[in-house]
Amino acid sequence: MKKILVMILIAGSLLAQDKILTLKESLEIGLQNSKDLKVSKSKLNYADAKLTELNSQFLPQFKLFGNYTRLSDNIPPFEVTMPFSPAPIRISEPILNNYTFKFGFSQPLFTGFKLLSLRSSSKLNLQASEHDYSKEKNEAAFNIYIAYWNYYKAEEIKKVIVQTLQQMEGHLKDTKSFFENGLVSKNDLLKLEVQYSNTKLMLIEAENNLELARIAFNKAIGIDLSSQTKVAASEKSSSLEKYQLAEIITEAVNNRNELKSLSYRVEASREGVSAAKSNWLPSVYLTGNYYYSNPNPRFQPAKDEFNSNWDLGVTLSWDVWNWGLTSSQVSQAEQTKVQLETNLDQMKENIQMEVYSNYLNLNKSDEKVNVSKEALTQALENYRVTSEKYNIQLATSTDLIDAETLNMQAETNLKTAEVDYQIAKVKLEKSLGRVIY
Repeated sequence: MKKILVMILIAGSLLAQDKILTLKESLEIGLQNSKDLKVSKSKLNYADAKLTELNSQFLPQFKLFGNYTRLSDNIPPFEVTMPFSPAPIRISEPILNNYTFKFGFSQPLFTGFKLLSLRSSSKLNLQASEHDYSKEKNEAAFNIYIAYWNYYKAEEIKKVIVQTLQQMEGHLKDTKSFFENGLVSKNDLLKLEVQYSNTKLMLIEAENNLELARIAFNKAIGIDLSSQTKVAASEKSSSLEKYQLAEIITEAVNNRNELKSLSYRVEASREGVSAAKSNWLPSVYLTGNYYYSNPNPRFQPAKDEFNSNWDLGVTLSWDVWNWGLTSSQVSQAEQTKVQLETNLDQMKENIQMEVYSNYLNLNKSDEKVNVSKEALTQALENYRVTSEKYNIQLATSTDLIDAETLNMQAETNLKTAEVDYQIAKVKLEKSLGRVIY
């Protein structure tokens, strides 16, 4: 309860002011607010209620029944005509007001194993729903991861462009001074001014992308889209874990919640076949009733008074012939089982392919980070040398523009590669069935 209150307070504060969120805080708020998780939790509760319903059918069912009937006034009395009597003999007067109260129960003794199969199926479906909920929680966390890192990337790219513009402003200032002193041509100055304007256009685009990333992040964590959130990416991981492909594929097949859920549903479908076949067998119930009626039809002659009685019996019901209804139900249940078994095999193959793809993608992302770092080091050195040469007029404005462009591109590529690596890493862990929140 305390944790929920903390989340509510944090979410509320976001509406009033900028809030710098860590990845951990984002996950806590997002999972607490996730609508998909609420739907999945509802399905889990439904499966639990279904099991309770099946369990109740093993117990006696009690019912109370009450009825009042008023007969019309023209009902004649009950009379008997005897050969030795000239007038009919009146047995009882008509009773116009009829009251009936009944309290009964029914206890299943044997249902062809139908209730047992249905209860087993319900238990398996409940376990499947529990794994579905875990899967949805991981999926919701992954969506938050993506939104978080994309927001971070958009912010970092904007910073790179702003930094580049500041450098360009310094070069423009120097170039104007060179032009006034006749050291550079008008064309050189115009080239730098055009490059500066183009970079400002890039900044406008970057600011728009940053705003879209912020909105997507707010949506992912379930808060108001207008909240001025910020992220603090202090949880970046740069160390590449050594994965053995065969081992992680086995881990995924053993751990994925989707596979566990579908496996339970396959078992539940087998119980469903047994439940359908149970209709070929008889059902036996123990029944009992207590009556309190006026008049009581089991007391003769009828009297205008309340009397009670009870009965106890055993009822057998058996569908001897129902024109293939049971056979059709069994066939449907068997086909459902076949479909689920086939889906399970397909899912195993797809998961193996997914893990292999994510494994290769993570290695590629790691290589991209390393190459991007080298490229940035080279671009920075190239920019430093070119800038120094330009200041003493040993390099042209074209050389300077090229160096600035390469430097900005190298920094952008590195930020993108670092974010892609973070997403690829958590994507692989999710595909292995590991908890990522």
